[in-house]
Amino acid sequence: MASTKATKAITIEPDSKSATTREDGAVITEASDLQSSNETTEINQPLFQAVGIIKGEVKFSDEGKITVTLSNKEYGIECNKKHSDALSGLKKEIAKSGESTQRLIVYPKVMHFPSKDQPQRVWFQLIGFVLGKYENSISKDLADNEFKLCGLWQFIPVCRVPCISIFLNFKQERLDFLKKSDDPATQARFMKASHLPVLWKDSPVRPFRFNPKGEKDQGHPYFVQIKAAFLPYRDAFGFVEQLEEPIEQAPKFMKLPRAKGKKNLSPKSQKKPRQKPKIQSN
Repeated sequence: MASTKATKAITIEPDSKSATTREDGAVITEASDLQSSNETTEINQPLFQAVGIIKGEVKFSDEGKITVTLSNKEYGIECNKKHSDALSGLKKEIAKSGESTQRLIVYPKVMHFPSKDQPQRVWFQLIGFVLGKYENSISKDLADNEFKLCGLWQFIPVCRVPCISIFLNFKQERLDFLKKSDDPATQARFMKASHLPVLWKDSPVRPFRFNPKGEKDQGHPYFVQIKAAFLPYRDAFGFVEQLEEPIEQAPKFMKLPRAKGKKNLSPKSQKKPRQKPKIQSN
């Protein structure tokens, strides 16, 4: 799963459930997917996580596209079926109030490209929105355009800026589901990591950089937990506050091993070998 190209993560777990709550006009959709802040865990147990608040002008196009404007830049907003209630509530609120500037609760999404001249593309996945002075567990801790990022602090080959990599937290039911899947593409989409570029000049530990020509055992990245602000002028995140000290032992996460073989196969005849899910803990 440690891909060099981070694309949007698709949550397809059939047993996961979302709960939508409405209080004081606010719609908050809680989901136990890739980057949810609502995992059932022991107190103080670290988790891979990337969630935040953005405030901007929301627009709906005739073609069904959704965008939000942050510092005069437009960013795409996607919404999966799990959070459709939040999207429906957002549309109704804007139509009712006439106020298009809203506070959205989102997951950040970043796609990196092999070309050094092509910057990464950023968009957001909607999971809820907050109105007025209502505060929930996320908006209480984060200011506008702030995010909580918890993941592996490392460089990836296609990004000059070090990233915090968000992997899929391990759950036995997720492993059971993936073991039953016969579709490698489904497994890959489900377990896709998000690599979020972070500007953190004085980080207490150096971001891990793997050397493909180096020794086999080169160590591993630290797990970090920080608060960061989204910087539209860089399409990256800037360090704000360290929430916990970096740790060497990351939470258990799931990934797919790199595909092997594929020699002497034309593009049309290449078939992805079925890969077994892998549990990893640094």
